[in-house]
Amino acid sequence: MSHLLDRLNFLQSKELEQFSNGHGQVTRENRDWEDTYRNRWRHDKVVRSTHGVNCTGSCSWKIYVKSGIVTWETQQTDYPRTRADLPNHEPRGCARGASYSWYLYSANRVKNPLVRGRLMKIWRKMRETMEPIEAWTKLQADPILRASYVETRGKGGFVRATWDEATEITAAANAYTAKTYGPDRVFGFSPIPAMSMVSYAAGSRYLSLMGGVCMSFYDWYCDLPPASPMTWGEQTDVPESADWYNAGYLLLWGSNVPQTRTPDAHFYTEARYKGTKSAVICPDYSEAAKFGDVWLNAKQGTDAALAMAFGHVILREFHLDQQTEYFEDYTRKYSDFPMLVKLDEQNGKLVPGRFLRADDLDGKLGEDNNPEWKTVAYDEISKGFVAPNGSVGYRWGEDGEWNLEEKAKEAETRLKMSLILEEDYDDIVGVDFPYFGGEAFGQFKTDATHPDVLTRNIPVKKIKTADGEIAVATVFDLFCANYGLDRGLGGDWVTANYADDMPGTPAWAEKITGVPADKIAHVAREFANNAEKTNGKSMIIIGAAMNHWFHMDMNYRGVINMLVMCGCVGQSGGGWAHYVGQEKLRPQTGWQPLAFALDWNRPPRHMNSTSAWYAHTDQWRYETLEASEILSPTAPEGDWDASMIDYNIRAERMGWLPSAPQLKTNPFEVAKAAKAAGKEIPAYVAENLKSGDLEMSCEDPDNPANWPRNLFVWRSNLLGSSGKGHEYFLKHLLGTDNGVMGKDLGEEGGQLPKEAKWHKNAPRGKLDLLVTIDFRMSTTCVYSDIVLPTASWYEKDDMNTSDMHPFIHPLQAAVDPAYESKSDWEIFKAIAKKFQEIAPGYLDKETDIVALPILHDTPAEIAQDQVKDWKKGECDLIPGKTAPAFVVVERDYTAIHDRFTTLGPMLDKLGNGGKGINWETQEEIDHLAALNGVQLDGPAAGRPKIETAIDACEVILMLAPETNGNVAVKAWEALSKATGRKHAHLAEGEHGNKIRFRDIAAQPRKIISSPTWSGIESEKVSYNAGYTNVHELIPWRTLTGRQQLYQDHLWMRAFGEGFMSYRPPVDLKTITKDVQDEGDTLVLNFITPHQKWGIHSTYTDNLLMLTLNRGGPVVWISEVDAKSAGIVDNDWIEVYNINGALTARAVVSQRIKEGSTFMYHAQEKIVNTPGSEKTGNRGGIHNSVTRTVLKPTHMIGGYAQQSYGFNYYGTVGSNRDEFVVIRKMKKVDWLDAEKPYQATETEAAE
Repeated sequence: MSHLLDRLNFLQSKELEQFSNGHGQVTRENRDWEDTYRNRWRHDKVVRSTHGVNCTGSCSWKIYVKSGIVTWETQQTDYPRTRADLPNHEPRGCARGASYSWYLYSANRVKNPLVRGRLMKIWRKMRETMEPIEAWTKLQADPILRASYVETRGKGGFVRATWDEATEITAAANAYTAKTYGPDRVFGFSPIPAMSMVSYAAGSRYLSLMGGVCMSFYDWYCDLPPASPMTWGEQTDVPESADWYNAGYLLLWGSNVPQTRTPDAHFYTEARYKGTKSAVICPDYSEAAKFGDVWLNAKQGTDAALAMAFGHVILREFHLDQQTEYFEDYTRKYSDFPMLVKLDEQNGKLVPGRFLRADDLDGKLGEDNNPEWKTVAYDEISKGFVAPNGSVGYRWGEDGEWNLEEKAKEAETRLKMSLILEEDYDDIVGVDFPYFGGEAFGQFKTDATHPDVLTRNIPVKKIKTADGEIAVATVFDLFCANYGLDRGLGGDWVTANYADDMPGTPAWAEKITGVPADKIAHVAREFANNAEKTNGKSMIIIGAAMNHWFHMDMNYRGVINMLVMCGCVGQSGGGWAHYVGQEKLRPQTGWQPLAFALDWNRPPRHMNSTSAWYAHTDQWRYETLEASEILSPTAPEGDWDASMIDYNIRAERMGWLPSAPQLKTNPFEVAKAAKAAGKEIPAYVAENLKSGDLEMSCEDPDNPANWPRNLFVWRSNLLGSSGKGHEYFLKHLLGTDNGVMGKDLGEEGGQLPKEAKWHKNAPRGKLDLLVTIDFRMSTTCVYSDIVLPTASWYEKDDMNTSDMHPFIHPLQAAVDPAYESKSDWEIFKAIAKKFQEIAPGYLDKETDIVALPILHDTPAEIAQDQVKDWKKGECDLIPGKTAPAFVVVERDYTAIHDRFTTLGPMLDKLGNGGKGINWETQEEIDHLAALNGVQLDGPAAGRPKIETAIDACEVILMLAPETNGNVAVKAWEALSKATGRKHAHLAEGEHGNKIRFRDIAAQPRKIISSPTWSGIESEKVSYNAGYTNVHELIPWRTLTGRQQLYQDHLWMRAFGEGFMSYRPPVDLKTITKDVQDEGDTLVLNFITPHQKWGIHSTYTDNLLMLTLNRGGPVVWISEVDAKSAGIVDNDWIEVYNINGALTARAVVSQRIKEGSTFMYHAQEKIVNTPGSEKTGNRGGIHNSVTRTVLKPTHMIGGYAQQSYGFNYYGTVGSNRDEFVVIRKMKKVDWLDAEKPYQATETEAAE
């Protein structure tokens, strides 16, 4: 009534009185409306959590809850202080994180279990008369019924299911697949454990217990720079962001810190305010560029040329014309510069060969243990050859000399880096180096005309060996020659003048990169000068940008060379700050037993995803890159004329890479046959592989016996984000509508592979079942058969760590999971329970065989000092030596759930460990039994419980040295045994420090120093990678034990990558006359950097972020390029090549360099994406115009640091060498009209 009276009396004055001299007034208005605003910000509780998205931020957030509903979130402000001389880690957060709560109650939320309608209808009908496994068996045996749901993937039609139905279908499919084909046909893909480590472990634990395959992610995402394992024997270890503040010079190279490292960008700006100089290298005018003192806008894809020119200047001015004492001392101790390399004669010329080993010399330098793995240098003190401490040969089979003390055989040494002085060399010889700059095509071409082989003069020593006299040179002398430096030794292809157009000089680099030569010299000089004055406090912050090119290693090794030359690695304020996704799973060794069920059976099945997806999506059938295009002109004789899939097959059978599936025959059946024959299983497998009675699956990926049959995707948007070759996934793996416009090699009449069996008709629809677990309806969900609703990051308990800071964070259930969602832990536990219910009588206790590749950080990593292929008769097939090891694993399918929810006995027997060291952990197991309780009955009676996600967190925290000081001390002591040096002081005072889940719920907790990582947590220095190598003299885990800048493996030399050099982008030939329409003349290099409106694909469908951007997919192009094609800002455009097509709006901007186009990764095609005029289907994602291409050098294994490790080394999914056609769309069709379903003939491999 009062409101009505107010409206009727609107002419009456509202003023009652005035105050503040008439500037304020009291009115008679009703103010009840303000309650709405007040209620909006009232809350019942605040809970700490974070966002489990693949972002390096790992920020702590306050989650506000009212009446059981999350209302909003804000940043936490209670991080422990850093220290007096550093800014604090706060503020942390970004607009993306602040928008997350929108998802919880949005239309995008997956609310209930969903099953593809056609599948659900068939299933319910069959279940009326059949048991679950029987029903799935009959369904798969009927090609028409199978095709009815397979071919409708991506076309809607989901129906709501119960949890019981969804888990029953899933468990039945898994059981059928394991029994019929083998458990290694059940795949699981989930990325980045650090972002929610228990959620990852839930799926991987289930898969590992049943014998399924855990797919890698770091290599597939192209976040893994293989140059890091090559150089350091480490995946990627990096400084925390606080250490930026300690730098004297910051070089941002392809890293857009303010945009992609938003929570940490304040350390950059604070360092700038302190006076730290900064240079920024990127082709576009990025948000980082405006922070730099200088911006070097190098042409995309030419970073290696720029790095080479930087190195040329640094070597000339700081190593040759002047020998900087600090640089020389550092590189002698901590790099392979002093190591000797044999020069091989080839067609009358000399080329760099293998490292000289103790085994090459008479008497083997007195080394009986692994002499073929001990590298040799020349010692100034003894005037003789020595095998210095630290090489990989000292790591295995003996203790006490695997360290970086300047010793050999306990005698003091001073290794000679150069033989340049007359008294040091026996001869000056010409050595050939490959030059690839002339291979540039299109916009990367220059007017230079250098030959493809450059001969440069090198000082050498002559040595008599059993094979005759050989010449050897130091790595440093070869290194300088590779950079084209004139050292007074004569020759045509060296110079002392930066203005010469000689490969390696600033003038040469200017032609390639577009960066002025004087700027190149200026930045190189400043970088090195600062490092000289500060003992290495020059830092390069680098993003994944340079790693997405096919020749990524050249870019990264050029950067690493600079850092090593200047003594920056391992020094606080210096080094290599490579930031990509949220990679640093800090309590790694506590997490692994939980995640891969190492407490119950070992080893797990791991697979490098890039090789697997390349094979199983049939992208190999469309390969346009031939080995001859990338082979070095200095390659030794050999069978190099093979396709990329052939190289991968060779690598798998030699044990270099894992396989999935492994054998064409079900491993259960192989084990039974071996037992029936009365033979040991490994010997039986070896014998039958040699005879051909057994075949490896990789040799025939299109045979139905070798298809992946079931795929789990959780915590991932595989098909909407990371799936390079998206359209090939749709065509061959899923068997649904796709936009592939190219022809395969058979149709094109191209050269077919030698090793891989070719089927005329490529299969479509290899997967029987795709299950996706997500909280939002992503692109991957749209194409799935079953979608299970998972809890959001505010609805579950978990843990989270990052590269960027040393804290461990909790995710916590601020509210119960909304609708029918469950946490990942509860979902996989439910699937395990259902499996255990239906399996008995069909699958019971089974003997499985796991094909294990030769692993890094194990004694097996020194298996193959020579490349020999058993299938070619070059050696015998010796499991674990010349081929994969074949390991017997006993599985109990009647106890999957019981084992999932308890900690198994294998830790009691074998202990725990990681990265080559091991320690006893019974005390921690006993503590867990007391903390979590024990299982009272059943197959796991007496074992500690892991019923809840918090129980799982406690397992990780208790077992990991990073969160349990007692374990940290044991771990350091275990490492001391190998090095012969005391390291436990690094965990001094931490014995009683045990971090529990309730501790991190109260406040972020800093982790404890551990030998798992190469930096330390200290009140004196910030975390910096390589710190313990430099200051504790712990070797890098490489062949030489040092930072290894020369790579001597046969394949590295054959492909011209023994040393770093500039290699232009490769021509993938994806724009053909058949696909390019007349009049479409705009052809651009397609680049996919990270964005500020999302973290990968997460948030890109969030209304708040869509509002801040343009409401859907966009592609950025330069003003000049846009004008040439008649495109104006906000036009609808189509982007296409033979791989597929996408549609988006154009953002026309002067910040984009001509010749390139940006589509920020990763924009979902489920929001405002019209149809493609080229394909007739809805426009694709950014990866619709890409295709995976493998690189043979990434397949190397069994060779010290170049040995396989899960997410450590392997093939990498690059995608930036692609070119696309861009045109303005004539008609925008939203494809709204409903089309009747028409069944197509099911295609399968012949």
